[in-house]
Amino acid sequence: MTGGGQATGTRVPGDHLGAGTAAGQPGGRPGGRHLTLVGRSEPPRRSAPAWERRYQLAVLASDLLLLLVSGFVGLWASAVLSGAPKPWSTFAIISPVLAAALLISRAWEGRALGQGFEEYRRLGRATVLAIAVLAIANVTLELPQVNSATLLGVAAFAPLASTGRYLLRRVLHARRRRGECLRNILVAGSGHALADFVAMVRRGSYHGWRVSAVCTGDSGADVGAPVVGGLDEVAAVARSGGYEVVALVPDPYWTPSRMQLLVWELEGAPVDLVVAPVLMEVTGPRLRMTPAFGLPMLHASKPVFTGPQRVLKEIVDRVGALALLVLLSPLMLLVAAAIRLDDSGPVLYRQQRLGRDGRQFEILKFRSMSVDADARRHELAAANEGAGPLFKVRCDPRVTRVGAVLRRFSIDELPQLLNVLTGSMSLVGPRPPLPEEVRQYEGATFRRLLVKPGITGLWQISGRSDLSWEESVRLDLRYVENWSLSLDLVILWKTVFAVVRARGAY
Repeated sequence: MTGGGQATGTRVPGDHLGAGTAAGQPGGRPGGRHLTLVGRSEPPRRSAPAWERRYQLAVLASDLLLLLVSGFVGLWASAVLSGAPKPWSTFAIISPVLAAALLISRAWEGRALGQGFEEYRRLGRATVLAIAVLAIANVTLELPQVNSATLLGVAAFAPLASTGRYLLRRVLHARRRRGECLRNILVAGSGHALADFVAMVRRGSYHGWRVSAVCTGDSGADVGAPVVGGLDEVAAVARSGGYEVVALVPDPYWTPSRMQLLVWELEGAPVDLVVAPVLMEVTGPRLRMTPAFGLPMLHASKPVFTGPQRVLKEIVDRVGALALLVLLSPLMLLVAAAIRLDDSGPVLYRQQRLGRDGRQFEILKFRSMSVDADARRHELAAANEGAGPLFKVRCDPRVTRVGAVLRRFSIDELPQLLNVLTGSMSLVGPRPPLPEEVRQYEGATFRRLLVKPGITGLWQISGRSDLSWEESVRLDLRYVENWSLSLDLVILWKTVFAVVRARGAY
């Protein structure tokens, strides 16, 4: 294969690699066929684009500044708790140790920056490592500059640096939404897997990828990106097209031998090769690489529906709901008064929903519609804008003046904290469905009922009522399959910003 004036690697007829050809023997005759390794001029390795270098420097500057701030926190804590300030030489020990821990944890590695959970995980790991090293040094060497109070300054670095990086990420994500700071990728595959992957990349522009072109075996395929070649032309196109990433999606064409050949053909090319797993909706802690028979195996563990982690989730739900009810009780009292003053109707709206294993429960909400809203629903059947079995009207005349404000900022959902406290709901989970919705479920959609429904979830932070029915189901099933406490924390954190933006809330 050749492309862009550069000869690529081995050209093998069919799907054979010719077993028995030794490395360094390009003139071998595997299976009676002549296998030729064509000499190639190696292009230079791709250097990081200017925006990536600037972002990396901004993160580095932010971390170093906050590292100094955390040192001052340590000195202040020492002075307050011990009554005697620590010497300034404390910086000479704490700062280098923390900086070294960040380097060891690869906290400034370009591929991790701007990637959310992984970025924060590395920060946390570096902080714990620095605390452990300083604690051991304090015990063994009895350093006068270090004690438990100064370690508070080191511990303060993680939240400080996380906040700094979060603010930088907001700027980066805003630029990516405008089509800037994106890496051009070439996607290779066919069928629904190709279309789904392209759509997924476009929805998640904050990840920093842009589908510039596709190579596919489907004639006349329309995935919203230029088709620049077939599956057997990926290497040539990748070398000549200025792409930064080649992404392979599941396809019968990608046999082990063809993928290995592609890896060889891309050697020296300034592109990264990524492979989307066959189990595209199984992510996070359920997937891990395990060696077997000398090969890396992708191990997918079973989803967790019982056990200690679920018990911990129950505890977090109940304690969190109680704390939020106490904290938000003044707001809830004001909302209740506003609803009563608006039309003198009941404050709460009660509705039957289905929870875990299809058990029916009564969901609670602040009433945001007129008292006769259910009776008037048939009048609006023609105006229904809801996806699938959902019933939604963007400008619903049944919504009261107070209700419009409550819905915009999801305040009408707050009484569901009582549902969480009593165990029928969770803080995070799939959207609680109506019985008539469940009667229209088919196939895998029933898996939404394997866990408790939530006040918030992937559906809420991804667009709520603006989502299609298929997308809503896909997000709920992804949560069911890949649940973890860390995922819950991320969703809760993002819910705050989703509520403020009010996207899809009507």
